Amino acid sequence: MEAWIRARVTLALTLFALLFFVSRSSPPRQFVISNAERRIDLSSHIINVHLTLKVENTGTRPASEVVLALTPTEVDHLAMVDALAIKGKQKKTTSVRLEVKPTELPDAPPIDAKYFTIYLADPLNSGESTTLEVLYVFMHFLEPFPAEIAQSESQLVFYHDTALILSPYHIKQQTTFIKTPSTKVESFIRVEPTNRVGTEIKYGPYEDCPPYTISPIHVHFENNSPFAVVEELVQEIEISHWGNIQVTEHYTLVHAGARHKGVFSRVDYQSRQFSNGASSFRYLLARLPARVHSVYYRDEIGNISSSHLRTNSLKSELEIEPRYPLFGGWKATFVIGYGLPLQDFLFESSDDKRYLNFTFGCPLIGMVVDKLTIKVVLPEGSTDPSPVVPFPVEHRLEAKYSSLDVIGRTVVVLEKKNFVPMHNSHFQVYYTFNPIFMLAEPLMLASAFFMFFVACVAYIHIDLSIRK
Repeated sequence: MEAWIRARVTLALTLFALLFFVSRSSPPRQFVISNAERRIDLSSHIINVHLTLKVENTGTRPASEVVLALTPTEVDHLAMVDALAIKGKQKKTTSVRLEVKPTELPDAPPIDAKYFTIYLADPLNSGESTTLEVLYVFMHFLEPFPAEIAQSESQLVFYHDTALILSPYHIKQQTTFIKTPSTKVESFIRVEPTNRVGTEIKYGPYEDCPPYTISPIHVHFENNSPFAVVEELVQEIEISHWGNIQVTEHYTLVHAGARHKGVFSRVDYQSRQFSNGASSFRYLLARLPARVHSVYYRDEIGNISSSHLRTNSLKSELEIEPRYPLFGGWKATFVIGYGLPLQDFLFESSDDKRYLNFTFGCPLIGMVVDKLTIKVVLPEGSTDPSPVVPFPVEHRLEAKYSSLDVIGRTVVVLEKKNFVPMHNSHFQVYYTFNPIFMLAEPLMLASAFFMFFVACVAYIHIDLSIRK
């Protein structure tokens, strides 16, 4: 009798686990997308894709997870994905940020795709619908064609995509809009109905599209926007409790567009810059915090004087000019440094900890960063450091020794790959500090002065003894 009961209980638990696994490992089939609108902005080398989905629950039970599908190429170039739930109508709409995580679909059809799950704030009941706004940001997605251009030629690029949105759900109606930076479009694939007006190409509307349906397209167009890419940025933020924060930024900058071929003519570039070297760039703009001081800009050769600083009570802008204009494939390395008042960025928490509140990002406007490293150098004697960053990063601890240090300083290292301007946000580094260490440097200075004084007295005494 007991064995029979145990067998029934084991069978019930197995069935429950199987049902739970199936419900968690596959997208809820009761979802139907009644309308999908996608807007793709190709104005620069940073591609923004705004996707608006009206999702309906046509099933019999509540569901709270919506699955997105991307091609492997899109995932390789994906910098970020963000999702909002839109509530209300017309002018009374509100948005709620939703959590998005990569996921796996073991029972998905054999199609080459990657998946992300959007977790709704509230379960969607049967018969209800909600509107989602999804933002994809891609970098290094445009392909220069031709790959090499002369100084007098414009830059042409290819954009590859699909006219039909890749989705695990049935889509009743969908439309895609592609915006190009100018009307100079060499070619594009039509998937009827397709219409082009000015700088916009419209694909659709398409009706009743089954799940996992795609239709490859490409657009070959002119894009002379600066393909400025920071291959590596190392930003060091050194905190001094004596009232100052010193920031030092090391840049490795490259023009990631079509490579320059032939001989560079500065005369033609100076006289006809818009027609000669249209895709090159010469000026960079860095947005720095307000009340910045002691700003410098230099490279391996030395200080660069071609910079201009504009400051006010809200922000500071530094306009810099590299030693030479950058064409496709050319690189430049330089350093920007500046000081900031400590009281604007260092605060005390309720648990008697101190924390730095700073911007995680690249000060250069419109820049993508392949690898961004931020090093926060804490004052000597700081313990228990803990960073708080609004997105996943790699972090580790290092040590730094400088003059007058006794035990060295703790350095919090944060690393982020595939960084785009949309990532710019505040982060915090909490730590514990014993005020007794404020006396370490003065005591070291006093000891050094005392030792120097003793050495001078001993030297004078020895010298007099020799004269006798």
